[in-house]
Parts: sequence; structure tokens; C-alpha cells
Amino acid sequence: MKPNSTSLTEGSVIQKMLLFAIPIFFSNLFQQLYNAVDSLIVGNFLGPDALAAVSSSGNLIMLMVGFINGISLGAGVLVARFFGAEDHENLRRAIHTTVALGIAAGAVLTVAGVVLTPQILRLMGTPEQVLPNSILYFRIYFLGSLAVVLYNMGAGILQSAGDSRSPMKYLIISSLVNVVLDLVFVSVVNLGVAGAALATIFSQVMSAFLCFRRLSRTQECYRVCWRQVKFDLPMLRQVVTLGIPSGVQNSVIALANVIVQSNINAFGAAAMAGCGAYSKVEGFAFLPITCFAMALATFVSQNIGAGRYDRVKAGMKFGLIASPLLAEAVGLVVFTFAPLLIRAFNDDPAVMVFGVNDARTVSLFYFLLAFSHCCAGILRGMGRPVIPMAIMLAVWCALRIAYITVTVHFIPNIRVVYLAYPITWAISSVLFALCLTRLQFPPMTGKPHHPHGA
Repeated sequence: MKPNSTSLTEGSVIQKMLLFAIPIFFSNLFQQLYNAVDSLIVGNFLGPDALAAVSSSGNLIMLMVGFINGISLGAGVLVARFFGAEDHENLRRAIHTTVALGIAAGAVLTVAGVVLTPQILRLMGTPEQVLPNSILYFRIYFLGSLAVVLYNMGAGILQSAGDSRSPMKYLIISSLVNVVLDLVFVSVVNLGVAGAALATIFSQVMSAFLCFRRLSRTQECYRVCWRQVKFDLPMLRQVVTLGIPSGVQNSVIALANVIVQSNINAFGAAAMAGCGAYSKVEGFAFLPITCFAMALATFVSQNIGAGRYDRVKAGMKFGLIASPLLAEAVGLVVFTFAPLLIRAFNDDPAVMVFGVNDARTVSLFYFLLAFSHCCAGILRGMGRPVIPMAIMLAVWCALRIAYITVTVHFIPNIRVVYLAYPITWAISSVLFALCLTRLQFPPMTGKPHHPHGA
């Protein structure tokens, strides 16, 4: 195979990781703008009840989409492994099986989201004054599920092959479209929360279209040929085997966060709006964390495929140092400017009290979350997704729910809910650190491995 500028198996480890991670950062930044812009415009034009309906969206969407996104992570690890090993035939089979899976999963998610939204929102204890707008927003949002899933699958393929710039460009374009349509649909056409959801759908369709136009036109080895899109059962089995642990982890943690959200809902609409506003701020704050975790998974997988274990260890070291330091710097900014950040979404005094208290309880512990996510990315890249699944399910799900259920019963204070996050991040960090100290690598030859003589 000819040298490829997107390959992460040659060149400076730090430079390659940064050049790969920075576009992922901007991709995630503009993806986060989808819901944040909805919340900003809805909160300022429609008021706190409408803001509560839209701002509580993250946990429910993650519950519905998280499993499929986890499967796409498994597909991404496989694509990166075959790309690093220059195994073109298996790369082609993995890519087309992934696309077929995305189409099927998107169709199922559309039906499930539209049908189950009211029941899930009621189980979450959504207040009656917020419920009609919440149901309307989510039902319209899930009509665009196919575009959401296909974009994530397509972007995952490009990123696994080392191209993180193209998804970044597509998200920038679609996010700008989302901003314009939000303003038109909400403030001009007066469609309310339905307008915010419609703007999101149109922008997601655009990002998916641009992504697959790139994949179908490229002359690289990761090209998508629509006539070849089908389920290859042996390859599907590998994708599912690698992806199910991450999918289960995403969905169950999202379920745990839905339970956390239900505890927040019990404190009323102001708590929902305030904590929802902070969740949007937090989404931006987490971007350095997620970009390093995603970069580590791809970097590790490509270099394991190429037999470059020296680069795997160097990449791990850089990611585990840089990501927590950057996350803590962001946490200090959020802590300091929390009142201004929450006020951007809604200036209602009661809403601001909840949002600022949430931010200042959690933000100084972002470094723990960064460390845990990076460790999970490393283990997924090594093809060991069961380990992060087990740790996160035990700590971020079971322990978090048990802590909140017991503690809130005796101390009915919303700060107890806020503290659930830094406590469980600290415990998972200790467990991940213990796992990393036990990792075993083959002898480091420093030479690339091409199993098919490419």
C-alpha cells in the first residue's frame, strides 16, 4: 500500500495524535452545538418550561442511541485494525457490513423512539407542565434517527482510517445550518420546540449526506460502494463482539443517568432547567476528554494492527497526561465563569442557582473523568471492551444509582445528586489505573507488521 497521510502508524507520535485529535475536538464542538443552540434559542425565546423540555434531552437520547453508537465503536476498532495492517479485503468487508448495520439500526431506532418516548418521559417523572413539549421535541427528533446513526457510522469509518478532518468540516457546515434554521423556525415562524427539533433533523441529514458523499467518491481503500452494502455474517459477528460491550455500557450508563435525571426532576422545573443548562456547558467542557479518548482508541488499534507496540505505549503515555491536564484547565474555567455560562441559557434566578451549584460541585473533578475515558479508549483500541464495560457498569451505573437512592432518602438535597459524579469518577479512575498496570505487550520491535504482504 502507498504511504497514506491519514495513517497513524508512522511519524511523530505526539504530532500524529494532536493532528488527529484536534479535528475530533472541533467535530465534537460543533456536534455539541446542536442541542446547545436549541437550548439557547428556546430558553431565550420560549422561557424556562420550554428550556426544561429541550435541555433534559441528553440522557434520553443517549439511552436510545447509546447502544448503536457503542456498536459503531466496535466497528471503528475493527476498521482501524485492518487499516493499520493494510488488510484491504477485510477492511472492505468491515466497512460495508458497518453501513448495512447502520441502515438497519437507524430504522429500528426511528420506530422505537417515536413509539416509546411518552412512556420513557413519564417513567422519568417529567413534570406535567413540561411533558407535552418534551414528547413533541423527542418524537420529531427521533424521526431523524437514521441520519444520526448513518453520520456516526460514516464519521467512525473516516476517523478509523485516520481522516478526522472531513467529519469536522461536515459538522461545521451542518451546525451553521442548524443555527440559522433554529432562529427561523423558533423566532420567526413560531414553531416552538417543534421548530428546534426540525432544525436539528435537517442539519443531521446534511451531515450524513456530506459524510457518505465523501466515502462513496474517495479513491482510498476505505471507499463505500453502495452495491456492496450487505451483511457479511462472519464480519458482523466480529463487529458485534467488539461493539456489544460498549453498546451495553453506553445504554446502561445512560439509563443510570435517566434515573439521576428523574431525581433532579423531583426538585421541579427550575431544577430541570438549571441542571439542563449546566449539562450543555458540561458537554462543551468534556470535549477535550472525548477527543483524546477517541484518538487513543484509533491510534492504539491502528498501531496494534501494524505491530507497532512501541508507538502504542508512547501514545498511551501522552494521552493519559495531556487529557487530564487539559480537562482540569477547562474545569477551572467552568468553575470561575459558571454564573455567566448558565445565564446565557436562562437568567431566571431559581434556574441560575441550580445550574451554578451543579457546575461548581462537579467541574473541579473533570481530570478524573478524563483519565477514566482515556483508559477506556485504550482498552477498546486493544480489543478489550469488556473491561471498561465492567468497570463503568459497576461504578457509573450500579454504584451511582445505589448512592443516590440511599443518600437522597436520608438527605433530600439536590447537592447529593451532583456529588454522585465526582465520587464515581474517582472510584473508576482507581480501578482503571490498576488495570493499566497489568497490561502485557509483545516484545517491542518498532517495525511495522504487514500480514498480507501489502
